[in-house]
Amino acid sequence: MTNFGYTLMTEQSGPKELVGYAVDAERTGFDFAVSSDHYSPWLVSQGHASHAWTMLGAVAHATERMELMTYVTAPTIRYHPAIVAQKAATLQLLADGRFTLGLGSGENLNEHTVGEGWPAVGVRQDMLEEAVHIIRALHDGGLVTWEGQYFRVDSSRVWDLPEGGVPIAIAVSGEKSVERFAPLADHLVAVEPDADLVSGWDAARSGLPASRKIGQIPISWDPDRDRAVERAHEQFRWFAGGWDVNADLPTTKGFQAATQFVRPEDVASSIACGPDLDALAESFAPYVEAGFTDIALVQVGDEAQQRFLDEAAGPLLEKLRARFS
Repeated sequence: MTNFGYTLMTEQSGPKELVGYAVDAERTGFDFAVSSDHYSPWLVSQGHASHAWTMLGAVAHATERMELMTYVTAPTIRYHPAIVAQKAATLQLLADGRFTLGLGSGENLNEHTVGEGWPAVGVRQDMLEEAVHIIRALHDGGLVTWEGQYFRVDSSRVWDLPEGGVPIAIAVSGEKSVERFAPLADHLVAVEPDADLVSGWDAARSGLPASRKIGQIPISWDPDRDRAVERAHEQFRWFAGGWDVNADLPTTKGFQAATQFVRPEDVASSIACGPDLDALAESFAPYVEAGFTDIALVQVGDEAQQRFLDEAAGPLLEKLRARFS
């Protein structure tokens, strides 16, 4: 059975609003919630970028059942992996075992903030692999000293550790990253409904426990379809660039320039928009057919977020479960 999640989009809503949305998402029946982890929005029109981990701590306290996840954190430049290990353990304790640590190699938009540059993709993948080993070592509970190619850890221990540790999901995008990270992770994260990626992941994990495959899809619900398309264009036209482009652009100005010729109809061709819940539900089909076990929706924009949760989310979940159970 497919699990359906809700996205706490730190780029489009303030932190207090996000905590409230999380409570309502749990009440509505979502199975899990994922949070982006950005220092900057993609576009000025989005207007937010609160600290994901602080917000998730509040969400863990305010909710009881719904699983939580970072989607995703880069434990390489903006955050040292030892710090990620500590805060993931703390969040797992606050969430009573409901948290999964989603990791990835990051985006220039967020990581350039600390002035350490933006490495080539091969280096970023090397850094991510080393970071995962450090996080795993610290979550094992011992005293860790590490002298690696990219990171040092000096006689460090995470003192407050949850029983059972913290599951790790890693974002991958191609054959090489699948082969590299499938044996290191518990679960897969991907942003495209690629069946070959899923089958390759399972093959690379031969003999290991079954893993979840966690995807994400934007929708723009609104009673007025024209407004839904307009809002998707205002807030999410950066989505059209694809992750190969999005990972390397450093500023909101860069995203503004890169998307200046993207039309509303272009956005509407890739994001389901409007009040038709059947059409919105059907947009999830490629992920289900590709073998994803968990799919988190993004309701685009803050403007209609509360109304979506109050009026549309419950009926949409019913349709999704009826269609894909």
